[in-house]
Amino acid sequence: MKSTQLPPVRVELAVRQEIESCLRDGETLSQFIEKSAVEAARARKSQQEFLARGRASLVQAQRDGEFYPAADVLGEMRARLEKRMEKKKQASKAL
Repeated sequence: MKSTQLPPVRVELAVRQEIESCLRDGETLSQFIEKSAVEAARARKSQQEFLARGRASLVQAQRDGEFYPAADVLGEMRARLEKRMEKKKQASKAL
């Protein structure tokens, strides 16, 4: 498969220097930019999918008339988080 180029991006010298100061050993500016672009694209795609699931859930709730108060949902999520954190804490003590 042939490779292609991303469009060139003009930035201030200070921006380029800031990015170059973050490069890892052996990493090129091009590699950094490519990785950053791919990560940004994945994050946006994930965000779009999240919003699509939320919209679909809203449509389903409107169709069914089944809604839950935010405080109840957040309370359940908080309880699940606390339970997992306690489980992890116990596992780390066992080591």
